[in-house]
Amino acid sequence: MTQEKEAQNLSQSADELVADADTGGRRPEGIVAHIIIYTALAWSIFQVWYPSPLPFALNFGVFNETQAKIIHLAFAIFLAFMAFPATNRSPKRYIPLYDWVLAFLATGSVMYLYVFYQELSQRPGDPTTTDVVVAVIGMITLLEATRRALGPPLMIVASVFMIYTFFGPYMPDVIAHQGASINKGMSHYWLTTEGVFGVALGVSTSMVFLFVLFGALLEQAGAGNYFIRVAFAMMGHMRGGPAKAAVVSSALTGMISGSSIANVVTTGTFTIPLMKKVGFSAEKAGAVEVASSTNGQLTPPIMGAAAFLIVEYTGIPFIEVIKHAFLPAIISYIALVYIVHLEAMKAGMEGLPRIHKLGIKGTMIGALSVFILLGTLIWIMPPALGWIKDFAGEATIYVVGTGLIALYIALIKFAARYPELDTSTEINELPPIGPTVKVGLYFLLPVVLLVWCLTVERLSPGLSAFWATVFMMFVVITQRPLMAYFRGRADHAAETRQGLEDLRQGLISGARNMIGIGVATAAAGIVVGTITLTGVGLVMTEFIELISGGSIMLMLIFTAVISLILGMGLPTTANYIVVSSLMAPVIVALGAKSGLIVPLIAVHLFVFYFGILADDTPPVGLAAFAAAAISQGDPIRTGLQGFMYDIRTAILPFMFIFNTELLMIGIEGPLHLIVVVITAIAAMLTFAAATQGFFFVKNKIWETVALLLIAFTLFRPGFWMDMIVPPFEDRPGTELVQLAEAVPDDGRLTIQIEGLNIEGDQVSKAVILPLGPKADAEERLAHAGIELRIEDGKAIVDNVTFDSPAQKLGVDFDFEIVGVQVETDRLPKQVMFIPAIVLLILVIVLQRGRRARMTPSSPVTA
Repeated sequence: MTQEKEAQNLSQSADELVADADTGGRRPEGIVAHIIIYTALAWSIFQVWYPSPLPFALNFGVFNETQAKIIHLAFAIFLAFMAFPATNRSPKRYIPLYDWVLAFLATGSVMYLYVFYQELSQRPGDPTTTDVVVAVIGMITLLEATRRALGPPLMIVASVFMIYTFFGPYMPDVIAHQGASINKGMSHYWLTTEGVFGVALGVSTSMVFLFVLFGALLEQAGAGNYFIRVAFAMMGHMRGGPAKAAVVSSALTGMISGSSIANVVTTGTFTIPLMKKVGFSAEKAGAVEVASSTNGQLTPPIMGAAAFLIVEYTGIPFIEVIKHAFLPAIISYIALVYIVHLEAMKAGMEGLPRIHKLGIKGTMIGALSVFILLGTLIWIMPPALGWIKDFAGEATIYVVGTGLIALYIALIKFAARYPELDTSTEINELPPIGPTVKVGLYFLLPVVLLVWCLTVERLSPGLSAFWATVFMMFVVITQRPLMAYFRGRADHAAETRQGLEDLRQGLISGARNMIGIGVATAAAGIVVGTITLTGVGLVMTEFIELISGGSIMLMLIFTAVISLILGMGLPTTANYIVVSSLMAPVIVALGAKSGLIVPLIAVHLFVFYFGILADDTPPVGLAAFAAAAISQGDPIRTGLQGFMYDIRTAILPFMFIFNTELLMIGIEGPLHLIVVVITAIAAMLTFAAATQGFFFVKNKIWETVALLLIAFTLFRPGFWMDMIVPPFEDRPGTELVQLAEAVPDDGRLTIQIEGLNIEGDQVSKAVILPLGPKADAEERLAHAGIELRIEDGKAIVDNVTFDSPAQKLGVDFDFEIVGVQVETDRLPKQVMFIPAIVLLILVIVLQRGRRARMTPSSPVTA
């Protein structure tokens, strides 16, 4: 009991950091506390009501998208002033008068748009004096709310962009513009959907809130504790077992959490003391938890709320974003587990003793059960539900809903046979695998429902999250009374009341977790509004091209550094919005100009990854400070060590920019996918071994170099093959017709185009045209959206079909097709895997030989 109390005391300062950074550090008492609580509760109820079918069924409370964004920000900005004190010295037990004034001014400025919605829509671009005054008050209070909830960095960034808008003529020539008046600027930022009330706030309103609420309800129901116990039950007995369990549990909780800091505190309270117990230093224990928790935001489906922003900014369907992000996230986690294993090997650590031992029979039964469960979910449920659709028709939703509830009740009855999970923060012995897994299987049903709605039904992310959240609310209310009933207890009424209280707490927690995100997406809209108002995006393209000399690699390094620097003070969502708005179009444009086709999703994930890594980058690294508060280690050293562990994550974005197969783009079949997955995992593990300086034994210098070379080759086999045989042969544009006809079925062709666009700017870039099924050349080019004419020995674009692939790629009338790139006849790039594997085998043989020659008493690092 004393140890448990000590663990709770160690995490107290970390909890306070989470409150200050995520949910608000103010804890008033009395009626003021109730105002905050019930405002948060009302916000969650509104967000569940807004996407539900009830408003349309009852013809009451129907809100359009703009109205919903206004109400969303009104709640967020009011709670920001209520929950976050102005300074560290401001009172935390009550709310001073000036905060009430600011809160009502801010909320009134937002709700002004709701009340006078019709009038404002009738005078676009012609604001009255009152409109401008309200907009100014709104912008000032928004910046102050941003400073309180997120610290000064985002407020400063937004302010700098506003200054740039109004003082454009006085800027250096390279970034100067004509500037904007107060009327025009405030109207653009506050009264239109181009600024504060733009895409980012819309994503926060329609998608992010429900996913965050879904995660909060899962946590309130006990799913977080369940995931942690399962991870320990399965991995705690291995070398460095608690650290491996920390990685797995952080991955599981990270999928439903939008905050690295909250993830550290949730899982770190359990894992960090146990990591220290088996031999990890305070700094390394904290660093493992930090690296695990920051990577949790890379894991689909939530991805720190940025996944939904990527959907809006790229126009790529949500399911495609998940698919592209899946492999890098998984191999990153596999590598982190391996790094933990290497640390344990170097230090000669052992895992925690397993009291409940499994024999071969038990292990086989457990593995078979997992395969049966997965098989049921993956192979049996889809055709079964498809049959139900054919049979039930419009009644399908009721049939499936009834079946889901019946399955839930059956799993509760099944779980009732086993003891309840321990909820203490101390794990003295490893939990038994079987009972631990079985007692919480019903927690998987809401997640399965969410994934099903997203992937099979192809519902929108917001609607999918709505149905999953509604089911999760049902679980929170009913799990306790049902469990009491099946265990033969008589306290059904008390358990029902507790279930309702859990629901209330979950709804309040979800809203408080959203304060920072709601304010951040609104403030980041100022940056986006500046770009659309001033055209600074085009200026950035020219400026970055100048300082990078047109080098894609220098530009990527420059972007990574900007993302890291901004990410040290900005939350994930705001950092992503700022950097992707400025840098993503630049990378795509300059890449195309130099002949490199960089998919938009690759650029956006690149920016996102480096924004996430800022959470453990000193000197700010709030996740490192939270982990150090629990481990009692040095926060700077914890952050540095965490960043060292995260180097494996830092190289991934550079790899998938140049090898898009890592994002599962261009995969031609199951065998190709298997090869990509296996080689990517092998590459990441060898890179981890190189950076840790240890494989089977301590590396020699040449072995570290060899492992780095192997990792690079497995990640980018095309680099070496391109040096031997160029991947493309350049042919004149006049041969496009003949070449298009020869392209295989559903093939693509890369063309180099030049010409003046509608703004009068010279364009020179490469684009990939999809040519569709096999047909004659004219039909295939028409499928891509272009018609050609040959004029003076040149291939000229005579017509571009509206909304065609060609138009979307930026092809315009009268552009000249100066060249066509045709794939050369060469060996597949995967041939380069052979020398890499041979070199890897050589390193393994030599290291295993050295290890075998060591005496039992020799240290493993010798």
